[in-house]
Amino acid sequence: MLTVCPLPQLFSYWHTASRGGAMKVLGFLGSPRLSGICAQLLDSALEGAASKGAEVKRYNLIKLNIQHCMGCCACMFDDPAQPIGRCPLKDDVPNILQEYIAADGYILASPVYDGSVTALMKKFLERKIALTHRPREAYAKIGEARSPADFKKRVAMIVTGNCSDEYRELMGDPCFELMEGHFMIEQVMTTDKMYVGGVENMTDAVRQEKRAAARALGIRLVEEIIAAQQG
Repeated sequence: MLTVCPLPQLFSYWHTASRGGAMKVLGFLGSPRLSGICAQLLDSALEGAASKGAEVKRYNLIKLNIQHCMGCCACMFDDPAQPIGRCPLKDDVPNILQEYIAADGYILASPVYDGSVTALMKKFLERKIALTHRPREAYAKIGEARSPADFKKRVAMIVTGNCSDEYRELMGDPCFELMEGHFMIEQVMTTDKMYVGGVENMTDAVRQEKRAAARALGIRLVEEIIAAQQG
């Protein structure tokens, strides 16, 4: 039986029976609508992960204090021994990233806004640069992961849009490419990229079908994490 933590504004919890060393899966909602179709699909995916024994948590990015990256690169140039590069901005990001690096898997969900992920999701992705390091003198180089996952962690992505499923290549793929680039640097493998179109006039029957598919996505995520960690 899934239960909901009484902290719905900032994030929501679902958890299974208490167990030592439980796998942790974090969900990040890039939609400003906390109960819209994108949120429902993320919830279903997290429920699927929880059904396989994972402890899961949903972050509602709209409710968190995540300031805009200023491009100073202080976090990237910080001491490479730091698991998270220190940023001069004072907000919720350090605490989020502490949980992020301790997790085993991730599910990112965003609607398509103007041909890309939402500004909420993009802002979060930009601040994740603190998980990389680059020497100040290494010009024109891509940063390296401070704590590479060695391909033991997994991520799944959900993108929703008004354009029908036939427009996945045009509407969904640019969003997936943007999100996946960060995980390639972190050495986190992608399990699923789910595009759900036609949300504007979606019937209840189709909604339930898509939610079932999202739940299966969450199950696969956990199964692949287990396989990677045992391999």
